[in-house]
Amino acid sequence: MPLKLDFKSGEKMVINGAVVENIGPNAKILVHNIAAILRDKEVLTENDAVTPAARVYFALQCAYVFPEKHDRYIKMFDTYLRDFISACPSATEIADEIRNNVNAGDLYKGLKGVRRLIGHEAETLSSFHEGMAKLAAMAETDEAEMAD
Repeated sequence: MPLKLDFKSGEKMVINGAVVENIGPNAKILVHNIAAILRDKEVLTENDAVTPAARVYFALQCAYVFPEKHDRYIKMFDTYLRDFISACPSATEIADEIRNNVNAGDLYKGLKGVRRLIGHEAETLSSFHEGMAKLAAMAETDEAEMAD
């Protein structure tokens, strides 16, 4: 079944490792065969992969877009995902789903799962920061009471 994509003016996408940019008005593209396609909003650069979950995404993205280096990037992906789950076991269910998709050969679906992992990471870090702020406020209150 062909894939129909709307390609806005100035938008970029990666098709089988080649970066394509629409330099004209909006266009519609119909892809008739299987291809590794990522739209601009789905691409993460190496410089932007600054969190553990983002590194998982970047490694899997590279395995998806560069099949000639698949094994190398899948090893990186496995290492990053294993390290992430060691640090954040609450994401094990998401990680298992990602691994199942990757093991089945559906790397694009795996990438969608990693976006959920990135969301889980953001929620976890937000909760951590909120908890630390409460602890800091309690410590300040204790110090002020002790000074009186």
